[in-house]
Amino acid sequence: MLNMHGNKPALAAAIVTLGSICASFAWALDISALDLPAPATDADFLATTPAEVALGQLLFYDPVLSGNDNISCSTCHHPKFGTSDGLSLGMGEGGVGLGPARVFDPANVPEDRVPRNAPALYNLGALEYTTMFHDGRVEMVDGQLHVPIEDPFFEQVNGILATQAAFPVLSPDEMAGHVNENPISKAVRKGRFSGEGGAWDLIASKVAALPEYQTLFVAAYPDIATREIRFADISNAIASFIAVEFRADNSPFDAVLRGDDTPLDPLAAAGMALFYGDAGCVECHSGTFQTDHKFHAMGQPQFGPGKTLPFEQGVRDEGRFRVTGKARDLYAFRTPSLRNVTLTAPYGHTGAYADLWEFVTAHSLPRAAFGAWSPEMAVLPAMDVEDWETWNDAREGAAITDAIAVDDLRLSADDIDALVAFLGILTDDTPHLGVPDVVPSGLPFEK
Repeated sequence: MLNMHGNKPALAAAIVTLGSICASFAWALDISALDLPAPATDADFLATTPAEVALGQLLFYDPVLSGNDNISCSTCHHPKFGTSDGLSLGMGEGGVGLGPARVFDPANVPEDRVPRNAPALYNLGALEYTTMFHDGRVEMVDGQLHVPIEDPFFEQVNGILATQAAFPVLSPDEMAGHVNENPISKAVRKGRFSGEGGAWDLIASKVAALPEYQTLFVAAYPDIATREIRFADISNAIASFIAVEFRADNSPFDAVLRGDDTPLDPLAAAGMALFYGDAGCVECHSGTFQTDHKFHAMGQPQFGPGKTLPFEQGVRDEGRFRVTGKARDLYAFRTPSLRNVTLTAPYGHTGAYADLWEFVTAHSLPRAAFGAWSPEMAVLPAMDVEDWETWNDAREGAAITDAIAVDDLRLSADDIDALVAFLGILTDDTPHLGVPDVVPSGLPFEK
């Protein structure tokens, strides 16, 4: 929803009360003078074949990849919710329903929420993406793949997007299942991922046992006719599907980049002038997809289970610091692309903000926003878990705000209206294959 300041959300009103939003920038409406990025081309994206994309579509929606045959990739990355799930923190295993209507199953109570907001999948097939996840724990550095676990599996995948696709099936709270629930969840708890009895190989065996998949895999990857299906093949196909299905470079903004002289909405044009001009948004949201692919501490509220190792105490999430161990990376998270941002709420690594106007306001004044935020702003299905331990810890809150790496940007409400209008013209959610009617396993899945 694109709320304009005539109907200010609660947080924005609170910040206005603090006197933090002040005089407007001058709007430079001559967008021809702006330093805009180059338009995307086919060469900028992962190369695919129709056969592997069609295979990847079915795998993406098929719950057979989960430990309990009840969750697919699409459960948390559904096109109805901007390839996310409409929740601040997702609910995978132990949940029923789709999107914000998802609730926990009393017969299979989840152990905890997923610790971070489900990121959108738009344009992840672009070759410029060399980091994955909010903290970049999967990344390519100087042509070398860096991942949080060592396994020969990573020598078989066709790139970083396929690498990323292999991790959710190992997460107990996402797809693998609870302790001792199924062979896959047991393998994960033992740290066995590939090889006989490993989680990835167990999933591949489930898929290979379905005759329709066997035929489809041979069509996509002919050498499978003389070998077994591997989980790397599954990851590669899913990556190919994501690269094609969620490519989003045909928005009104892209028309501008390609030289279309169709006039823009004046407010959106004003927002573009601000974004690429005085507001300085482009310093972090640069490039064709509005991301520098770097990590910045922006003072996002922290709640939920946090992101810690099993032996660690507490429920904090220290972001990029968990990957690098460098103090400068404390509470820093990857700059998200802004493509289709109007569709992908809630926003932030915990999904703390459900309203885009509100989020832009908070982003411009992160310190004041942190103090004005309140837990009822999160979109969280009821669960019998402790969500607010970190939020209620004054020392942790001070550490998060002390790490903020940007200065306040004093925008007027009119400026924010313009920026949100500009973000609206970044929208292209044109489906390609769409949601299949059935999947080869025959299992039910959310549509």
